[in-house]
Amino acid sequence: MLSVKNVTKKYGRLLANNNVSLEISPGEIAVLLGPNGAGKSTLIKAVCGLLRHEGEITLNSMNNKSLEAKSLLGYVPELPAVYDLLTVSEHLQFILRAYKTEDDGLAEKLLRRFELYDKRDKLAKELSKGMQQKLSICCALVHRPKVVIFDEPMVGLDPHAIKQLKEIFSELKNEGASVLISTHMIDSVEDYWDSVYIMVGGQLRAHRKKSDGDFSLEELFFSVTSEGSVR
Repeated sequence: MLSVKNVTKKYGRLLANNNVSLEISPGEIAVLLGPNGAGKSTLIKAVCGLLRHEGEITLNSMNNKSLEAKSLLGYVPELPAVYDLLTVSEHLQFILRAYKTEDDGLAEKLLRRFELYDKRDKLAKELSKGMQQKLSICCALVHRPKVVIFDEPMVGLDPHAIKQLKEIFSELKNEGASVLISTHMIDSVEDYWDSVYIMVGGQLRAHRKKSDGDFSLEELFFSVTSEGSVR
């Protein structure tokens, strides 16, 4: 489970996150929506332990900055996180060693799935931006994390990779992972969510579960962001 309680983050006078709380259970896919500058990426970086903040963030009841919690986390940042002078294969080997995890064959499966296997000996700097994004996704998943954070994961991906990623969302859910997806591509996750959080001006303005009724993410997003009222 991912638990965020009363998280506040300031950059000088700018209040990027204002007393934000959310919970994502095992086997749940949550979507984080909001306009540009809403504070979504700041919250995600706080969850991943990349920013100091006020409040509490835990993964399976462990502080998110502990080694035990970090071992459970997979993170796909908004921009590809790759090392220019490592090959594609070396990236996955590096991640597995960092997490002290044995290669059970998932590394090759991910590379084949995202059409990177034939590029396994290429340096990351030789890859296109889209291929770097696919490699970043593979690195986030290869150690079989229990909490997975995606920040605009579909930007730059080709149709085949988008199809594979959508299938992975469902597979992670079925495996009991807690999944958080932040995206502007609302229609791309319309069929894959269990709960949605909408952030405006650093605050969560709405929280809905799919079981609450028959509505679309797009309708809810525009009703909340246009009215600006707390729901």
